[in-house]
Amino acid sequence: MIMNSSNLLTKRCGRDIVHRWEHNPLIGINDLDFNCADIHNAGVVYFRGEVLLLVTIEHLTGHRAIHLARPTSDGIYKVESKPFLNQSEEHKYRRHESRGVLDGRVTFLDGVYYILYNAFGDYGYRLALARTKDFRSVERIGLISEPDTKAGVLFPAKIKGRYARLERPSDGSIWVTYSDDLLHWGGSELVISPRGGFWDESRIGAGATPMEIDQGWLVLYYGVKDTSAGPIYRIGAVILNRQEPTKIVGRTNIPILSPRENYERIGDVPNLVFPTGALADNDGNLKIFYGAANSCICVGTTKIEKIVENCFESKVEY
Repeated sequence: MIMNSSNLLTKRCGRDIVHRWEHNPLIGINDLDFNCADIHNAGVVYFRGEVLLLVTIEHLTGHRAIHLARPTSDGIYKVESKPFLNQSEEHKYRRHESRGVLDGRVTFLDGVYYILYNAFGDYGYRLALARTKDFRSVERIGLISEPDTKAGVLFPAKIKGRYARLERPSDGSIWVTYSDDLLHWGGSELVISPRGGFWDESRIGAGATPMEIDQGWLVLYYGVKDTSAGPIYRIGAVILNRQEPTKIVGRTNIPILSPRENYERIGDVPNLVFPTGALADNDGNLKIFYGAANSCICVGTTKIEKIVENCFESKVEY
């Protein structure tokens, strides 16, 4: 599909704060020039004048890998057939990545692009960290969490002199954890939990890299509500205090994006919108890249101020 800044903002498909691009999906399985089982989510980064996507591909073997997608001269995204980050054969990683690597989120920090991803193996999910400077080669830093932890994302600045990340352990809440060296982590504290009766009552997890705004850290997250027809994944937002991320400044009571279109409701995981990348411009416009139904990559736009307004409309406990 062709995408540029102008036609992303020309048509609003309402009902949500986030307005879908009228040509969604941005990337579907039919847009690939190699065979695979499915497409899941995509991290995003602005690099040397172009927007790169880190797309999770489920291969025919059943394992997942992260592939780069680069825009071509005519604006179409082309997914590279060779994985950028694949399951490792190195001993210390092999059994923890035996089923693949997925859901890479990109953070630019101290002149390096860090990729925090889910390692999926014999013992479930673990968080792992890699880095690159050129998006041609990538180097693993290490496995950085206990089992049953996923949805990890690195803050783009240190907090009180320490690296910080958000994560979702097995309790289904979002926590913050700290490190002095990016390899050894601890001091975990609860940030937010699911809320009974709300759209995010079953479990939640961090989405795109936190963005620093005037009010603090703006964090997009996914929330799940289990129903008799299956889970529904929606997107919300929370604003965290800049120096004390366990202090909540505001949180959305209603989703900013819900699965409504067929490409969001029909797929490997029905009724799912899942944000793993977002880019803001100097005018306060925000592009959100999200996986839809675990079967394609989509994009939507909104204004940061609209999300902030929605966060501050809350009249209940965060």
